[in-house]
Amino acid sequence: MKRHFRIVLGAAVGITLTPAPLPALSRDAQPRAAPLILAQAQSPEEEELLRRKKREGAKRDEQRAPRAERPAQRERAERPAAREREAVKRRTAEPEPAITEERLKRRKDREAVKRGAAEPEPAVTEERQKRRKEREAVKRRAAEPEPAITEERLKRRKEREAVKRRAAEPEPAITEERLKRRKEREAVKRRAAEPEPAITEERLKRRKEREAAMRRPENAARLFDSAKEKPVRRKPGGAEPDQPARARAERLPESDAAAQARASRDPVQIGSVISEKGRRIERPRRERPEVPEGAELVREVNNRFIFRTNNTYFIERPREERLIIDAREVYYEELPRSRQREVVVRPDGTRIVTIRNRWGDVVRRVKILPDDREIVLVYVEDDYYDEVLEWRDPGLDLPPLDLDIPVRDYILDAEWVEDPEDYYTFLDQPPVEQVERTYSLDEVRRSARIRDKVRRIDLDIINFEFGSAQIPESEIGKLEGVAGAMQRLLKENPGETFLIEGHTDAVGAEVANLALSDQRAEAVATALTNVFDIPPENMETQGYGEQYLKVETQEPERENRRVAIRRITPLVAPVASSE
Repeated sequence: MKRHFRIVLGAAVGITLTPAPLPALSRDAQPRAAPLILAQAQSPEEEELLRRKKREGAKRDEQRAPRAERPAQRERAERPAAREREAVKRRTAEPEPAITEERLKRRKDREAVKRGAAEPEPAVTEERQKRRKEREAVKRRAAEPEPAITEERLKRRKEREAVKRRAAEPEPAITEERLKRRKEREAVKRRAAEPEPAITEERLKRRKEREAAMRRPENAARLFDSAKEKPVRRKPGGAEPDQPARARAERLPESDAAAQARASRDPVQIGSVISEKGRRIERPRRERPEVPEGAELVREVNNRFIFRTNNTYFIERPREERLIIDAREVYYEELPRSRQREVVVRPDGTRIVTIRNRWGDVVRRVKILPDDREIVLVYVEDDYYDEVLEWRDPGLDLPPLDLDIPVRDYILDAEWVEDPEDYYTFLDQPPVEQVERTYSLDEVRRSARIRDKVRRIDLDIINFEFGSAQIPESEIGKLEGVAGAMQRLLKENPGETFLIEGHTDAVGAEVANLALSDQRAEAVATALTNVFDIPPENMETQGYGEQYLKVETQEPERENRRVAIRRITPLVAPVASSE
């Protein structure tokens, strides 16, 4: 009903608004009225569609129509584009800067980087994997917490740092003396590297002579130095000194400890040699050693002083010169009871501490290693020297030595040695009789009876020039065998002490021969230190001139011009200290 009503209403309105009758309408007016009638007769959906089309048509017309009425807005919209066009024109008009070599290099670098980034990564080989694992392991170890540093590790670290500091120190200039010693060592090495010659007829002949000499009956007459000494001179109005009767020696000791069994019945507690406080002093000037009571100064030869006592001569000299060679530091301290302490510091930190009594006698000598371990070289109770002012031979309290052993077991002639092992075997043997107590170095040097307690090696193979104490370079190699034995003993016990004796024949003045023999003993000790690295503190030297001839003759005799070596460790130091 509503639709029909709208249709009727629309038709009525259309008729009312038309001024002319329908037939009279022109062709131009019909299209305008017909749509209105039809529009009024359409449905709401159709009307909505018609309105939408009208709106779209209006929008198209508006877009096509010029906007003359809005010039300001159009100008503002075109302003950024105009500025951009002007900037492009200016850049185009400006000349392009020249491309320098540096810019070209950077450009090539960037291109190379791009090419490298674009290239595929090479396959990871086993070697690269191994290195990668090592780096990761290092990173893991670095990330792990460090363990607690113990005292032992701190000690080792300090030792390593000390070694590095010593290595960093500039090496001292090589002096002529050091060059000479180096050449001597190289000459010894060259001779040692040479092949040993075949056993010639001459060597076979000497071997037969040696075997024949060993088969000869042992003659103990004048075998010991104490039996060769001159009789002791009595003082005016004095009595002949008492000496125990001759007695055959007891059973030979089997070791150094067994030889010191009597001396060790009352063991002495040996304290640290540096525990006693001292006052630092300047180096004492010893123009000459103290003259013992009952002795007479006879002569001075080359800083050596010759004394006479009890109808015999002995020689003294400053003995610390060999110890302070190449020392890093040397200082002196004054101790109670007029004693003096000398400290020699080696480049490796080792200290050699020597204590002398008021008479200048060595009563203690200790080697202190870098780890502060003390090794006793010499020890004697110095209370004895405070009471005795006059020198007296301690051997006078002992009976003459009488041994029932072959001579070759007591004296080793270097001339007959073919195997260097014989030197070590011989020096390693204990004394031939009991040691009552430890003696001072001066007592051992001056008393032939005390020295007779230990065996000796006669180095009669070294030929000195007549009247000279210098060892020819060709003769130094002959010391290699005995030097190797000394090195081996010192490796087992750094507290060993050896006595180097010098002897001459009976040609010439007795006093001159005494000085010459002391110089030769000093020359052998110096060669053992410079060429074979035997520490100087482990050797003592003493010259005896023509007092103890090996062959009783006043004529020139090669066997009398010799150097002897004894291991006197059990005489001057307690065995327990070395163990």
